Amino acid sequence: MKKIVYSIFKRTMDIFGSIIGIILLSPVFLIVAILIKLDSKGKVLFSQRRVGLNGKEFEIYKFRSMVEDAEELKKLLKDKNEMSGPMFKIKQDPRITNVGKFIRKTSIDELPQLLNVLKGEMSLVGPRPSLPSEVKNFEPWMLKRLEVKPGLTCYWQVSGRNNISFNEWMELDVKYVNEGNILLDIRLIFKTIFLLFGDNNAY
Repeated sequence: MKKIVYSIFKRTMDIFGSIIGIILLSPVFLIVAILIKLDSKGKVLFSQRRVGLNGKEFEIYKFRSMVEDAEELKKLLKDKNEMSGPMFKIKQDPRITNVGKFIRKTSIDELPQLLNVLKGEMSLVGPRPSLPSEVKNFEPWMLKRLEVKPGLTCYWQVSGRNNISFNEWMELDVKYVNEGNILLDIRLIFKTIFLLFGDNNAY
């Protein structure tokens, strides 16, 4: 019964939260779109296949923060990967545009995913959606994170992000799957909002 109530609450919060977020942030969307077009060639939005609930793939939306041929350039930078495990991250990634540096640092690049939340492909809170190529290299215990919808924020976002190893990241995601509840979701949402305004001691 608790799971049913939690699921209903979570979806209701996702619908209202994403609608309110899209409306309130529409001026930000417009400004960021203009800045991206002025800063570099390419589309404003970037879409990519990610793995969601129960392994189902979907198209994730993001503001483009890299040069147009970023995916091709990634092949030339694989030996510079600073993230353990199958994830790929470089702190000083040369593919990132000037505007991209700011919107990635502030997580503004992730805001279009409110559309994914509204569509039901993602949730406001949940493990970040992984690439299919990354999921293929997951250890069996890591696949538990696919038992819930991926989200905009979770433990990883409020616990140090790039300072956390890949295995620690996966452990945090599995912890969320095991502990997920209404109060935890609300706390993680508020923690994420506070972090955006520079408060590192809000949780």
